[in-house]
Amino acid sequence: GSCRHRCCPGRNNACWAPGTRRALCYCDSYCQRTGDCCHDYHATCRRAAVGCAVGPWGPWSGCSSPCGVGSRARSRQVTVPPRLGGEPCPDLKQRRGCLGEHPTCGTAR
Repeated sequence: GSCRHRCCPGRNNACWAPGTRRALCYCDSYCQRTGDCCHDYHATCRRAAVGCAVGPWGPWSGCSSPCGVGSRARSRQVTVPPRLGGEPCPDLKQRRGCLGEHPTCGTAR
């Protein structure tokens, strides 16, 4: 089977070609995970693929709770979006727990 004119991003079961021994081979980027790519997938499809690129993490936000358990968050931006079946973007947001320790916490009733 050949991927010529059949390259598809993501998982696309309609993006196949007849392979050897009556088995189908695929020309979508997911075929790399399942191991059923057509013989020319890398030469034909991956050559033009562009993987996602992201910028640095921003600063952590302040704690969402001034007193007690809360959370902090940070994010980053996509600088180059994925194209033509390139690697997808990693997580763009992170969260972690925190404990608010505002000076008035101990005196509040």
